[in-house]
This record gives sequence, C-alpha cells and structure tokens, in this order.
Amino acid sequence: MKLYFLTLSLFLATFSFGQNETKSTSANKAHALSKENGIMAYKYPETKKENIGADTLFGQIIKDPYRWLEDDRSKETENWVARQNEFTYDYLNKIPFKNKIKDRLSKLLNFEKLSAPFTEGGVKYFYKNDGLQNQYVLYSQKENKDATVFLDPNKFSADGTTSLAGIAFSKNGKLAAYQISEGGSDWRKVIIIEAESRKILDDTLIDIKFSGLAWNGNEGFFYSSYDKPKGSELSAKTDQHKLYYHKLGTKQKDDKLIFGGSIEQKRRYVGGSVSEDNKYLIISASQSTSGNELYIKDLTIENSPIVSIINGFDTDSYILNNIGTKLIIVTNKNAPNQKIVTTDVSMPGAENWKDLVPEKEQVLEPSIGSGFIFAHYMVDATSRVEQYDYEGKLIRKIELPGIGSASGFAGKKEEKELYYSFANYNTPSSIYKFDPKDGKSILYWNPKIDFNSADYESKQVFYQSKDGSKIPMIITHKKGLKLNGKNPTILYGYGGFNISLTPNFSTTVAVWLEMGGVYAVANIRGGGEYGKKWHDAGTKMHKQNVFDDFISAGEYLIKNKYCSSEYLAINGGSNGGLLVAAAMTQRPELFKVAVPEVGVLDMLRYHKFTAGAGWAYDYGTADDSKEMLEYLLTYSPVHNVKSSVKYPATLITTGDHDDRVVPAHSFKFAAHLQESGSSDNPLLIRIETNAGHGAGKPISKIIELESDIYAFILFNMGIKNL
Repeated sequence: MKLYFLTLSLFLATFSFGQNETKSTSANKAHALSKENGIMAYKYPETKKENIGADTLFGQIIKDPYRWLEDDRSKETENWVARQNEFTYDYLNKIPFKNKIKDRLSKLLNFEKLSAPFTEGGVKYFYKNDGLQNQYVLYSQKENKDATVFLDPNKFSADGTTSLAGIAFSKNGKLAAYQISEGGSDWRKVIIIEAESRKILDDTLIDIKFSGLAWNGNEGFFYSSYDKPKGSELSAKTDQHKLYYHKLGTKQKDDKLIFGGSIEQKRRYVGGSVSEDNKYLIISASQSTSGNELYIKDLTIENSPIVSIINGFDTDSYILNNIGTKLIIVTNKNAPNQKIVTTDVSMPGAENWKDLVPEKEQVLEPSIGSGFIFAHYMVDATSRVEQYDYEGKLIRKIELPGIGSASGFAGKKEEKELYYSFANYNTPSSIYKFDPKDGKSILYWNPKIDFNSADYESKQVFYQSKDGSKIPMIITHKKGLKLNGKNPTILYGYGGFNISLTPNFSTTVAVWLEMGGVYAVANIRGGGEYGKKWHDAGTKMHKQNVFDDFISAGEYLIKNKYCSSEYLAINGGSNGGLLVAAAMTQRPELFKVAVPEVGVLDMLRYHKFTAGAGWAYDYGTADDSKEMLEYLLTYSPVHNVKSSVKYPATLITTGDHDDRVVPAHSFKFAAHLQESGSSDNPLLIRIETNAGHGAGKPISKIIELESDIYAFILFNMGIKNL
C-alpha cells in the first residue's frame, strides 16, 4: 500500500483540535439532506436497478442489480460517474477548512526529494523532485560533472498523468528502455533511447503489462505481457502471461515467445531476469500472487533448454545471484520465514540444496551488493540488517540510525559504495552511504522539510485479537497527547498478499499529526510481517482473521482512550479497501468514518476482471466450492449492506480507468450503500477521472485527494473549525 510554510508554531495554533470543537449543524448539510421515515437522509443521485444480472452458483441465486456499472466505458456509466462526482464535490467543497488543509499539504510537500543513486555504464543516475513537480525527474551525472536531466516525465503529458514506470539499461549502459504509464494504467509503452544523445530509437513497444525489462547484453531484452482484452473481463487467452524476447531493430509482432501461453497450464504472472554476468535467463512463473515455478536457461549456448529448478506452486523461490554455475537461491521451501541456499546448475533440484544462511525466527528479505549478501530481517515489523559473504560467513550486524525501516544495500559487484534509506513514522526518509569493507555509514542526504519530528513519537503495542492472537500496532502522535478519548484517529491497515507494513514516513500523514491527529498502523494477519504462516492465517477460509484483527485494533485504541468511536476513522487501499469495507459493514457502530480506497469489494466476481484471477491464493473464488461461496458471502462488502443499519460516514475513492481493481467494485458498493437509506451520515464516492490504481499519480492529484479525505474525516467527527 502506500501513503505520502507559516512557521510550525503558527500552523499548530491554527490547525489544532482543542476547546473549539463542536458538532456540525444540520445547516452545514442542508444542501443534501431531507427528512424521510424519521431520519435525516441524503438525496443521492438516482442509480438504476435492474432485475437482470443474477448468477446461480451451487444452486444459490445471487442478485446483482447494479451489474450494468461494470461496463465502465458505457455512456450510461459515464453519466452516473458525473452525477456522483457532482454530488460528492458539492459536499466536499462546502467543508469550510478543506482549503486550509490543502494549503498546508502543498507547503509541506514543497521540498526537494531525492532517491539513492545507481550506476549504469560508469554514469550515476538518480531521481529528484524539486518540490511540487507532478513527477520525479531522472538525472544523470558523469564523474566530476554537474547533473543533467536525463528524462523528465513532467513533459510526457500536459496534465502530469503520464508517468515513468521503470527503466532498464543495456549491459554497457549505452542504451536504455523505459516504460511509461498513461492515466495510471497498468498497460505500458516501452521506449528505447541512446543514453548519451537521448535519441529515441524506432523500436517502441506497446501493450506491455506487469513486466520488468531484462537486457540480454546490448542487443535486446526480455519482457512480459498478456494478449490485451477488448474490455475488462478475462478470457482463457487474455489470462495468460507470456515472456518474450525483443531484438533491437525488429518489429514487436516478430518478438520471440520464450515461455508461457499454455492453456493447459495457467500462468498468470511470468517474469524474466538476466544474471549480472549475463550468463543465465531466470524465469519465474506463477498461477497466483503466491507460489512460483522457477526455471533457468543458459544464454551462452544457442538453443539451450529451459531447465526446471522448482516445480509446482506451493512455495516461493528466486535466484539472488550466481557465481559461475553456483546458484544462490532465496526460498521459503521448508522455511516459512525464508532462507538462502546454494546449488549447482548441473543439479538444481531442491534435494541438492545446501543452506547458506539458514532460516531464523524473523522474516528474511535479502539484497546483494559489492559482492556481499545483506540479510534484511523484520523484527516485529522493524528492520535489522546483517552482512554476509558468499560463503555464508557473517561479516557484521549493521548499525542502523535507529528503530525503523531500512531499504537498499543493493548494487553491482564492482561497486565500492552502497546506499540505503532509513525512515520511521515520524522521521523523514534519509539516504546513507555505506562502506561494505568497514561497515560504516555516513549521511548522504536528508530532506529539508518543515516538520519537527522531535515533537512526535511512535510506539509499538501488542494487542489481543478475537481468537487470542497477539497483533502488533505502531501508534504515532504528538508528544504529550492526552488520552481523553477525543483525539481524531486514523487506523490504517492492509492485511494481505504477504505485504508487510513497516515504519515509513509520509508527508501527508505528517499533516495529520500536526493537526493533533493520531495515526495507528496495525500489522494484521494476511501480511508478511511474520512469514508465510502469518500470511496464510489471513487467506481463503481464514480471511475473517484479518477483519477481526483490524476491528480489535480499533477496540484497543478506544479502550486505551486514544479516541472513542466518535473520533475513529479507518482507511486502507486496494486489499486494504476490502479491509475497511468489511470492517464497516461488520461493525458499523465502532467507527465514525470509513475511507475505502480502490477496494476489492465484490468478492463473488473479482476474479472475472483484469488481474483478479491471480488473487485467488488469498481470497479463493466463488467458483471453487459451495463452502467457499458461502464463506465469501459472509464478508463480501457489496453483498453485506443492509437497509436497517446506520453506517459510518463513508468516502469511497477510485479511478475511472483503474485496470487493476476495476472501479465497478466501488461503483456497486456505493450504489448499495446509498440505497440502504438508513444512515444520516454521508455515503459518498469520489471518482478520479483519467486515473488508475494509484501508481504514478501526480503530486497535484495526491494533494487534492488527501485534503478531501482529511477534511471529510474531520468534518464528520464534528470538527467545525481548524
């Protein structure tokens, strides 16, 4: 998932929660309210209901009256989107302090941002944003020369919605292939340029999706894609990911299929990488987002076979590096927290593996650089890093700047210095230069941001979930916070796909903290914080554990007087959007505000669109069995909206061109909520136009979205003035 100057004292005097907090009056809402059946009800835009669209699954008829909204390119849906947006923005724009929040977000985000540098062909590259540029600019810098602009995505489109979505350099660094995303789409275009002259070659590729770019020396590269469907729905043909090889100077239609495309053996995700010595093509193939096959092909031998290393989809494994024919493999096979093993290309099977860095109690995520292995461990969702040589000998435990998240320590074998970033929830991300020989770190760059992190604190707590499981949560707030139950609080979570939420700084969250808010992140099951067992405990028939963990986090915050239900908001995106929507439909009285963003909300049909079929490892599907269907029906948000329930104030967000989690999920959930008619809280949907799932979103649009969300949350907690 994924969050992002008056003097600070003056700002806090203006933007603080104190004695002036009052409940908003009905006059503030009069533009949208009327009284029906004894309650104040919003007059939402009309949404047509149809009797068609029912499914019969295992003898059970499932009604779907808003299925017509699945056609997100129809004129009828376009008109519905326009009416909903008009209604929502009419509400949001009347919140009296929204522009104050927007101004502060703009000022706080207006600082220079820098990435760690990397080297290609003897030239240093890095990303930089001067402040409020919509997209980061890629710079190049030769030794003893000033940095110059290499690629400026802000010039790709007038509105900043076309972004740079990845770049890969040829072995000698003289050529580069970069991907662009238009309107936030997952479908990409690949453009090839000469690095020195920036001249674009007549070799552009289109319709590339979920792909890296792996150069085979300097002559061409491997990439992955699907056959592009005409709409959002999948077919047996468009559900197959394939690995291709593109040779420079040839047409894309003539690109060679390397792997994938078998209808008999579904592989929804196929990726190719090339070893650093350019000797091997490494292929990973998956049916779902967990579990993969692993293959290798010798590129130095013409027409060499593709050799299997791992068969089946029960475990996750990848090749970290090779030394000649010796393979260094990261795997969770017989090691739920992952370990590093070695084997030889001549006998790659798991029965021949030897432990190099054995499994430990903590989850391992390694990187390589300067000829060393850097073992990143998560200790209760915070970082610990150990340095090993290629024989598995521990060189040192690396001293980090504090308790938080460290990432990096990656680079080519010949590089003499490496870089890593470090941050936590109240400390902005800084970049450190690391000497792998003596283990010393020096500060390379830190942001000059108008935020005094010393005024804030984060602490980790452990609370008990419904079944007794111990769940970690990190709570961040201003020092000296009074535990009086009246602090506006955002509870954030994800809980899926083996993704770990580790401490990281968000400038947008900093504004929430400045306003006196509490920000809590729950490391619930379904994530990867404690390895495969923790992930699996939140999948399929165990998915309810995820919602129970999140609900219990809210109960902990209330019990310990950080907030009360009147001051508790929940937020999450994508799978986290499902989390929020499930929690608010299961325990609506517990939360004052809910903000599900780009969520997976129709659990009976999610697998029929775009990349959805690949999520079945986590969710299961309604087609699997009667038991799985009935389980999904217990929590699917679209199917659990009831007319007799008062739901929290809800702001659903999505993008009209989201081709990962199609907007129909959010459209249908909004329609059902608005139809319920039993809540005097606003039940709104904010639909960003010409926008996708979130990647590459321009900073201007991030500021608009976050100011709308914060204003909506505070206004519905009864805050009248800031």
